[in-house]
Amino acid sequence: MSKSLIDLRAILDIEPIEVNLFRANSPRTNSERLFGGQVIGQAMVAACRTVESRLPHSLHCYFILPGDPRVPTVYQVERMRDGKSYSTRRVTAIQNDSAIFSIIVSFHAEEKGSFDHQDKMPDVPPPEKFSAEELSKQPIFFKVPEIVRRYYESDRPIELRPVEIGRYLGQTIDGGRIHVWIKAATKLPDDPVMHMCALAYASDLSLLDAVMARYGRTLFDERMMSASLDHAMWFHRPFRADDWLLYAKDSPSAQGGRGLTRGLIFRLDGRLVASVAQEGSVRERR
Repeated sequence: MSKSLIDLRAILDIEPIEVNLFRANSPRTNSERLFGGQVIGQAMVAACRTVESRLPHSLHCYFILPGDPRVPTVYQVERMRDGKSYSTRRVTAIQNDSAIFSIIVSFHAEEKGSFDHQDKMPDVPPPEKFSAEELSKQPIFFKVPEIVRRYYESDRPIELRPVEIGRYLGQTIDGGRIHVWIKAATKLPDDPVMHMCALAYASDLSLLDAVMARYGRTLFDERMMSASLDHAMWFHRPFRADDWLLYAKDSPSAQGGRGLTRGLIFRLDGRLVASVAQEGSVRERR
């Protein structure tokens, strides 16, 4: 539903300062907090620039402090390991001399394996069915709160097309299983690293909404407070982040002000390309 296109490449094009040290700025935004996916994507770029001939296969990270989008972020890379098959990098994101984020990225040399299986892609309508033009034909679309429509129509690097529109009107979703079609809003170069970093950026978008979907509520609810605490991602098969991908999410547990969410990301042809897990703080305002 995006009307304007932001070049995601500009966000991920971090500046080298010296060996193992990079700096990045944020696009202009009204948000008071730095978007977590942006920090993940930029930190991944920093890690990838210190590894040759290997692609990342997994990442594990923690959000330590809220980031300020008005302040440049410095990414410090630690080269932890370079083995025969695997390389490991730790990246710390720093603002105002304080660590705000930490990630470990693991890289794997290409090899052939004896096993190859995956979960089946959920059976949902294709992304064309959820374009602004198609949705405008449905009476339910005009009942969706304006704040929700503005979010999906706004000027952002990732185009989003949610499948379960009814949940924005109070519909409860069994198991919190929700689906969103996603893709980069602009064409990306033919570099697999760029597409993996772009998908890492997108993987943090509305993931905690799967917690609220069980209760017929969303993170747009002003009574809610939410924040990502940790995030993990595994890359399975090749893909392009500027092609439509189905992000299938669910929430197996929530308790004590925290909620756990999981995500599977599929290509249009049904191939599973990535898996995601995240725990977040999900609280009602007092």
